[in-house]
Amino acid sequence: MNHQFSIESIEHVVVSAAQMAAIEERIFQAGMPVAALMEKVAGLIAQRIVQLYPQSAVAKIGIIIGPGHNGGDAAAVARELHLQGYDICLYRPLQKGKALTQAHLDYAHNLGIPFVEQVNRLAECDLIVEGLFGFGLTRPLEGELKAAVETVNQWSIPVVSIDLPAGIDTDTGDVLGTAIQASRTFCLGLWKRAFVQDQALPYVGEAELIDFGIPRRDVEAILLNSPPLIQRMSASLARSLLPLPRPRVTHKYKQGHLLIIAGSRQYAGGVILTGLGARASGVGMVSIAAPASVKPMLVTHLPEALIIDCPETESGAIAELPEIACNWNRYSTLAVGPGLTLEARSLLPGILEAPTPLILDADALNGIAQLNLVPNLKSRTETTIMTPHPGEFRRLFPHLTVEKYDSLETVPAAAQETNSNILLKEAKSVIASNEQTWIVAESTPALARGGSGDVLAGLLGGLIAQSHNSHISPAMVTATAAVWHAQAGILASQNHSELGVDAFTLTQYLTQFPLTHRGSKLR
Repeated sequence: MNHQFSIESIEHVVVSAAQMAAIEERIFQAGMPVAALMEKVAGLIAQRIVQLYPQSAVAKIGIIIGPGHNGGDAAAVARELHLQGYDICLYRPLQKGKALTQAHLDYAHNLGIPFVEQVNRLAECDLIVEGLFGFGLTRPLEGELKAAVETVNQWSIPVVSIDLPAGIDTDTGDVLGTAIQASRTFCLGLWKRAFVQDQALPYVGEAELIDFGIPRRDVEAILLNSPPLIQRMSASLARSLLPLPRPRVTHKYKQGHLLIIAGSRQYAGGVILTGLGARASGVGMVSIAAPASVKPMLVTHLPEALIIDCPETESGAIAELPEIACNWNRYSTLAVGPGLTLEARSLLPGILEAPTPLILDADALNGIAQLNLVPNLKSRTETTIMTPHPGEFRRLFPHLTVEKYDSLETVPAAAQETNSNILLKEAKSVIASNEQTWIVAESTPALARGGSGDVLAGLLGGLIAQSHNSHISPAMVTATAAVWHAQAGILASQNHSELGVDAFTLTQYLTQFPLTHRGSKLR
């Protein structure tokens, strides 16, 4: 088995509803009683609720019970919280259900836990725990269920959902007519695809994984034999990959030489931000090919960089690349596109032929789309990384995005089509190659500012330039760069608010992301 297909930790994997069902089936077939697993899950959830919502702040809890085992989890949680002194009331919109769930409800009744017949009776609660369906729901909520969900959503009472908010499609994250808007969701066992889909984020609230001890062998048996394997690149995992390995005896050119081809008189800031992102990566040397008129600004902001003056058009775009810039063997990696403008698109056919790892961003992507050069990417022998936002992605792959698309399916398809690594920049960015798919676990809307992507292009270019001595795959390096970028945005927003994180401020926080090397097995 190729080590790049291995699972570092099951806490990183993301599963579909079918994969989760298959993993659970293996557990039950091996002899784990459903009732025992339900008890374990309920105990962990109740313990977490007590930690997050102590009785000093939350006296009365309303619990919504569904017909299946998710409802059984909720009923067992109700019992545990009742025994710890909370004032509990139960609401069960559907009267028929699984036998095990009914058994828990019967015992709750014998304990004297009150049931209410109308959802409005939960309005006097301090907290609501929702356990209607869990994963696997595919049909829209209807009737009393729909009415109950819509009523709860009108209140300002915090809602905790068990496994997945009712009404959310497990795989796509789509809202099935209506859905619970949870304040917090306890995802059970393994992360479900919905948690990394942008459209589900307003409904899941704060998400955390409840690890109830799924055996690693059962996860691997399903995921490594029924692709795709999708994993979350968390901040902790990214830290374990950084800094990239560096020998004690070395020099700057052995630590990567990045050539940035970017900028124009109109968008001079783009190339500066890309250079600042590269600086933070620790790359040994940065050269920048930019219009000659931009050089004074580059020297001011990046005095350590080698600036290659390029002839420019009347409007200030790069007209052609000097011979030194086209001597591709001088460079470990090329990063192309920020601030380039489409007037410089004639450079792209030659750049795509470079026998060098290549990062393509911004107007490099727009130019490739305009010149119909996407098929040319397939024949490149060196690493190609594209970093589009959704609009650029649609221009590059219109045939894959005719209708609403699922990025967890479409981005890997585009990567296969072009033999490339693709980073689709969204709230939960997706990184895909021929072999791997990664999701950035955390981000911030503070990054929704002009120039943020330019910073990422430089940071990524610097990391790829340094990774030639590493066994980390380009997709993993790309995911690590995306996490580093996101964490810098999170740190900056904590000090400046989300509105204050402009791209230049972001570059100042890149070096604050902890770079403790912890010897990951992913090498």
